[in-house]
Amino acid sequence: MAETAEECLHREIYEELGIKIEIIRSLTPAVFDDGKAAIRLIPFECIITKGDIVLAEHASFMWLDPAELEALDWAPADIPVLKDFLDKL
Repeated sequence: MAETAEECLHREIYEELGIKIEIIRSLTPAVFDDGKAAIRLIPFECIITKGDIVLAEHASFMWLDPAELEALDWAPADIPVLKDFLDKL
């Protein structure tokens, strides 16, 4: 049986960051097609419920206020997700 998007998120976050999360709400899925490949992002807003972040796949992380997010260099596929998140604050 295939895992759900929520199950996948819990597993991936634990594998890559070593933390447990709770999903607060889902955001609007976004499809990005650059002409070579299409990807579908299934975003969720979450909170940490257990553990301290331990980086297994990433070099660093940072906590930012929502107002600071638009100043980052986002991948084109991520921009609709960012806009949806900020619109729903």
